[in-house]
Amino acid sequence: MRSHHVLTLLLGDKLHLAPLPGTIKTVVDIGTGTAYTRGSDFADEFPNISVIGTDIAPIQPTWVPPNLEFQIDDCTQEWTFQDESLDYVHMRWLVGSIKDWTALFKQAYKSLKPGGYLESFEPSSCLQSDDNTVSETSAMSQWGKFFIEGGRKMGRSFTVFEDGIQKKAMQEAGFVDIEAKDFKNPFGGWPKDPTLREIGSFTQLALEQDAEGTVLYMATMLGWTKEDVTIYLAHFRRESRSKKAHPFFWQRVVWGRKPLSS
Repeated sequence: MRSHHVLTLLLGDKLHLAPLPGTIKTVVDIGTGTAYTRGSDFADEFPNISVIGTDIAPIQPTWVPPNLEFQIDDCTQEWTFQDESLDYVHMRWLVGSIKDWTALFKQAYKSLKPGGYLESFEPSSCLQSDDNTVSETSAMSQWGKFFIEGGRKMGRSFTVFEDGIQKKAMQEAGFVDIEAKDFKNPFGGWPKDPTLREIGSFTQLALEQDAEGTVLYMATMLGWTKEDVTIYLAHFRRESRSKKAHPFFWQRVVWGRKPLSS
């Protein structure tokens, strides 16, 4: 829920950047998670359409708008939607979960109506700074390297942003009129701008609240002990709360249209 709030603020209180027409009828949110805020906001913005949230895990709420439904589905497998039945496919924060982004986007292409849009939101895993307050040897700097190394062992990329994978995969899948926009996402409450400060504070809270759960699986695969994880996260939290560093990471939104003639 907090990540949804952060992205909405980054986008200027928008749920999407793709130029969706007012005539859309069916929206699908891939990897919806708990989705109460995300899916509900889409359903509220478009009360006359059908909003479907899909996720591999059954963790969705029961109290939702009447035009919102959930389906348990693995987006890396063959999609169950009818060909050319969707108007808009929304994907967010699938980094580390996808082996073949082109194959994923081809599934979206197949399911979208001609003229329909795919929109993908993905972050960089790397925390950095513009003023060198995040040093190469800091725990915050090691955060991204940790996931990138673990991702290589898993066969899943954590450099989706750095490698420009979203745009390349959309082009390979057949989408046209592809556009992208990058956003600096502050980490922590250091920005002077009140909106950016809120974004940074929410981001820090969301990460720190489940830091162990986020790190533990990858750390185990890399041969870390539980003590190693505890020590690393203690350093990370101390750095992030010191207010001496000005960390941020990049987020990229990419959207493309299925040709009308397809």
